[in-house]
Amino acid sequence: MATGDEVLLEDLPPELLDTDQRPGSGDDWEKALSQWAGRRIARIAPGETGLLEDALPKFERIMIEAALKQTGGRKRDAAILLGWGRNTLTRKIKELGLNKDKLFEN
Repeated sequence: MATGDEVLLEDLPPELLDTDQRPGSGDDWEKALSQWAGRRIARIAPGETGLLEDALPKFERIMIEAALKQTGGRKRDAAILLGWGRNTLTRKIKELGLNKDKLFEN
C-alpha cells in the first residue's frame, strides 16, 4: 500500500505490473490503445457501430489535459503543442464538457 498521498508504480499489485505496459518506450500508448480497441470491439453487439465516436473524444480529452498541464494552463501554448489554433482548443474544451477549473489542478 502507498504510505503517502502519491501512488507509485511499486505500490501496485503484481497483476497490474505487466512489463509490456511499463512506461519507457514511445509506443506503449499505441500498444495500450490497440489492446483497448481489441477488448472494446470484442464487446460490440452485432450491428453496433461507432467505436471512433467513443474513442476520439476520450483521446482528445487526454491530449488536451496533458498539453494544458505541460503549459501551466496557457491555452495558446497548449494549442500549439496539439497542432491547433487557440480557438479550436477552446471549442474542443467546450464540446468535450471539460471543467475548466479541474484542467489546471494537476
